[in-house]
Amino acid sequence: MIAARWWGLWLCLSLLFSTLSAVAQTTPTDTIQTASGLRYLVATPGTGATPQPGDKLVVEYSGFLPSGKVFDSSAVDGHPLRLRVGRSEVIEGWDEVLLLLPAGTRARVWIPAALAYGAKGARDPDDDSRYLIPPNTDLVFDLTVVKVR
Repeated sequence: MIAARWWGLWLCLSLLFSTLSAVAQTTPTDTIQTASGLRYLVATPGTGATPQPGDKLVVEYSGFLPSGKVFDSSAVDGHPLRLRVGRSEVIEGWDEVLLLLPAGTRARVWIPAALAYGAKGARDPDDDSRYLIPPNTDLVFDLTVVKVR
């Protein structure tokens, strides 16, 4: 009986993680692609102001590797990210897509490695011998533009 429960739990978790992995890896056909190769899909259109370069933004996000593994999320520390858009404070792909998303927008964004961390990748701050984001890795983000000022 206990073995059956563990098997059921394992099966449910396996399905959940394989679904998350597939979601991160799959780019839907109805995405919008920019000239740089960045793709995005608006889940909820925003009705607020559209950011201009230099505007202050408040953004909630989760970042995924192609495997579906979360590598960073504003939900972990409970605080959204505050930044000035278009000032290279974030990866190039974020600067590009955030200028396209009005306040209130929720979107999934597929960012090519060249617009993220490129050939350098991003080292794990706790263990410099490992990568948090391996070199030449495309990234997926769920973004919500909370506020534009």
